[in-house]
Amino acid sequence: MPKEGHFINRSNWLRAAVLGANDGIVSSASLLVGVSAAGMVQGNVLLTGLAGLTAGALSMAAGEYVSVSAQADVEKADLERERVALIEDPDYELSELAEGLENRGVESDLALEVAAQMTDHDALGAHAREELGMFGLAGQADPLQAAGASALAFALGGGLPLLAAVLAPAGARGLTIALVALLALVLLGAGGAQLGGAPKRPAIRRVVFWGGLAMAVTAGVGHLFGAIG
Repeated sequence: MPKEGHFINRSNWLRAAVLGANDGIVSSASLLVGVSAAGMVQGNVLLTGLAGLTAGALSMAAGEYVSVSAQADVEKADLERERVALIEDPDYELSELAEGLENRGVESDLALEVAAQMTDHDALGAHAREELGMFGLAGQADPLQAAGASALAFALGGGLPLLAAVLAPAGARGLTIALVALLALVLLGAGGAQLGGAPKRPAIRRVVFWGGLAMAVTAGVGHLFGAIG
């Protein structure tokens, strides 16, 4: 292990937080830019943005909770199957564990010896790691953590375009919202990459490109319906 450690243990909450913040920034900014381009008055723009922010944060929380709960259910079911298999056919499970170690480069006799020692120490934990890729018997799925991180991140991310809509002059409201959103996406991309120990430039390019595209398309739709109206 590197002296500075690894970052994979952050993947559950970091993925949810980055997804929530990105969705909050992009969806709120796109919504606000679209209705501004359509010519909606200031008060209605702010009400629309607040409604979108509230609904989006709650939707993200519910979606993360449901999806990660489904993942947790799968993990629990697989663990139960392994627990039953270890009771009903321990010899097969031992050979399966040894075969897995052998496939990873351990010599046959040594693989069987190591598998036996791992089984004696913690049979279910060994199979959870080697067969299922689970870190510990609790698994990797934490629905409440994912839901909380995603909802909070959405609210914080979506609050920035809404604040820009409040403070921006009426004639430049759409442009101001878009610029603030793009700056927030740059910070999000850099921050997420920093927390995950990944390169920053590719992360920034991804979020800025897709966020900018979403706002541009929504602004175009708003202009179209504003002209029709």
